[in-house]
Amino acid sequence: MEWVVLAAVIFVVVGVVGYFIGIYNGLIMVKNNIDKAWANIDVLLKQRHDELPKLIETCKGYMKYEQSVLEKVTQARTAFMNATSIEDKTKAENQLTAGLKTLFAVSENYPDLKANASFLQLQGRISGLENEIADRREFFNESVNIYNIRIQQFPDAILANSLKYTRCSMLEIPAEEKTDVKIQF
Repeated sequence: MEWVVLAAVIFVVVGVVGYFIGIYNGLIMVKNNIDKAWANIDVLLKQRHDELPKLIETCKGYMKYEQSVLEKVTQARTAFMNATSIEDKTKAENQLTAGLKTLFAVSENYPDLKANASFLQLQGRISGLENEIADRREFFNESVNIYNIRIQQFPDAILANSLKYTRCSMLEIPAEEKTDVKIQF
């Protein structure tokens, strides 16, 4: 009888320890998914930033009167390169996205530029990267949402609090950048 009680106690202890190990591993997985999601965004942002100087050089010869648009894109790119936190990088990226929208919209006023093969190729490449970045941002936000839910649910919250896990912020687009680009002729 003693062996049965001892076996039952050992079984319960092993079960409880196994359960908390499962919770711990799950929390680690969702936390690392956030890092992975941001790293995936970072790769695409790097590709976009590598393409921007080529695009700006292509536009310079045509867009003599639109220097402020080109400067805005260049400044946003520089702000991103100097950013250290995800929030700072997100802010700089939002500025860069707005600048690119304006650049592509203004380029419509330059028929020779629109016909330039290099411009068209770079525009297509950057537009494709923009779509991929949007998809990765969605994945990042989904990863953050899952993580935030897990660290608030019982019993995960107990372990998450002891590990000092805190809520993460989702990537958000400011309201002013959700509006259409206004072009004045």
